[in-house]
Amino acid sequence: MVFCIQNTMKLIPPQPALATQVHDAVLEAICSGALAPGERVTQEDLATRFGVSRQPVLQALMLLRQGGFLVDAGRKGVMVAPLDAAFVRNVYGVRAALDGAAARLAAREADAGAIETGRRLVERGRATLDDDSTRRTIEADIRFHQWLYEASGNPLIGETAALHLRHVSRIMGAVLRTAAGNAHAIWDEHAAICEAIAARDPDLAERLARRHAEDAATDLAVRLRAPATLAAE
Repeated sequence: MVFCIQNTMKLIPPQPALATQVHDAVLEAICSGALAPGERVTQEDLATRFGVSRQPVLQALMLLRQGGFLVDAGRKGVMVAPLDAAFVRNVYGVRAALDGAAARLAAREADAGAIETGRRLVERGRATLDDDSTRRTIEADIRFHQWLYEASGNPLIGETAALHLRHVSRIMGAVLRTAAGNAHAIWDEHAAICEAIAARDPDLAERLARRHAEDAATDLAVRLRAPATLAAE
């Protein structure tokens, strides 16, 4: 017996475009600091701000809660998840291991074209500091680290790092906003990693990449324990 299923099976609709747009806009606001840790977020306010109904906002907020960017705030609804020092250390601990492994492999595998690409990305990153745009600097920083993963020749490193990319973007935004005059030092460190790779020095490349992530985590963890200082900056 042959069953005809064409008329009984329905297409699964894609995720609503509006919910995706709201999700991305709220997430960008969280990563850039426009929505601060602990700030309350309501369906009504977001629906009014974006000029949409509450349904796509509800869907977006559910996804952001699942991702750990929003947390319950009792009767107040939801709020932006606080940046916890322990969480920062955990995320950057993973990143330090991945970046170190990627840098070591890149020092062995990256060709001249890849190295020149890394150098160009460093210069573009420096240029964003003159624009005073945290968003563009975060994008440039993420692109540099993606280049590092690609230069390693091991696609699994980039795929693993991508699982934490959004959280890294948020933490990175906090680092950049509180780094003040040290923002240029971040790109100096990127340049040093790139040049160690160009020099075909795996040990140095790995050490610099790991230290870059570990120092960023330590610096922000200290600042998170001193909220008054963080707020002042």
